[in-house]
Amino acid sequence: MSTSNHSRKRHIVKAITYRILGTIDTIILSWIITGNPLTGLKIGFTEVATKMFLYYLHERLWFKINLDKNGVMRESKKRHLAKTVTWRMVGTLDTMTLSWIITGSPLTGLKIGGVEVITKMALYYVHERIWYRINFGLDERSKNV
Repeated sequence: MSTSNHSRKRHIVKAITYRILGTIDTIILSWIITGNPLTGLKIGFTEVATKMFLYYLHERLWFKINLDKNGVMRESKKRHLAKTVTWRMVGTLDTMTLSWIITGSPLTGLKIGGVEVITKMALYYVHERIWYRINFGLDERSKNV
């Protein structure tokens, strides 16, 4: 199996595992902020599809821009932090938009998005560090990592 196929499977599984964590976080935050568990569920489950697609695209982009001249992936804590920030910007805009549409209130969308910036960045960074230690989908890992 080619490296490309391995990496695609890795990115799909990473997207699924992060989406599970992210959806639980969104449901809980939306419930707390709106006071309505049904609204929390609507927001959380609506964003599953959009976030899975956006996360996969984000992973593919970071994979392509992070190869050295020999095609080997470079890794670092700075890279994970940069991925955390860029993903959070995309993810928060998606959550704020969906929350606004579902609740009809732009202020509620801003509140949910504002709180989740903190919780999601922490979850994403931890998720990245865990996946950094997992070899699933990697043919070989650089010894300089």
